[in-house]
Amino acid sequence: MNANPQFLAATAAVDDAAIQPLPSSRKVYVEGSRADIRVPMREIAQSDTPAMAGASERNPPVWVYDTSGPYTDPGARIDIRRGLAPLRAAWISERGDTEPLDGPSSRYGRERLEDPKLAALRFDLGRSPRRARAGANVTQMHYARRGVVTPEMEFVAIRENLRRAEYVEALKASGPQGARMAEVLLRQHRGESFGASIPAQITPEFVRSEVARGRAIIPANVNHPESEPMIIGRNFLVKVNANIGNSAVTSSIGEEVEKMTWAIRWGGDT
Repeated sequence: MNANPQFLAATAAVDDAAIQPLPSSRKVYVEGSRADIRVPMREIAQSDTPAMAGASERNPPVWVYDTSGPYTDPGARIDIRRGLAPLRAAWISERGDTEPLDGPSSRYGRERLEDPKLAALRFDLGRSPRRARAGANVTQMHYARRGVVTPEMEFVAIRENLRRAEYVEALKASGPQGARMAEVLLRQHRGESFGASIPAQITPEFVRSEVARGRAIIPANVNHPESEPMIIGRNFLVKVNANIGNSAVTSSIGEEVEKMTWAIRWGGDT
């Protein structure tokens, strides 16, 4: 084994085991109001329900939250030295409130960029960092308080709904037993909300209002356009935070990405 950092960086590759498709399921995308809003979900196939007599009753697939990103998409080509596709790049650019920098703005960043010994350790990204234009604010909270529903907010709304309405309709259409299951699924005890206010259907406007009120956040750094929008707040789905530490002994690109891909495969969202 070669422990040379430059060798490890040059040969860095994603762990094949961490990107294998999960059994009895497939990656699907739900399109929003525009073609570039494609929200990932995992569609899980269900077996048929045996009937007492006659044909079995078919069960519709179930859609669940998928945090694994393009790593579990069989159609994606992953090169961890080049980074992931910038799915939010057009959304960021069309708002017109950011500008690209010529290079790193810090002295430390410039020194490292000019150090030829670090060339083999750098990502082959070729993308300039961005910053807010003078007087601009580029946070989702700023847009929300101006009454703007961003593509990120629509993405979040679709993701939070998990196609529940479609699933209920599919259950009803599957047969008498499916209709009974749908009825049971829609029952809900009044319970104690402790101040929470979760509508049956999450809309982009609801997302905007929750962010504007300061009750939820959408982490969406303009320098990470590859990130899939998600939301953290009391009126939304619970998210899993994965704290990933690096080793003082060895910490190559491949090793760090491997930790991340396994974390998101099993549900880590932040």
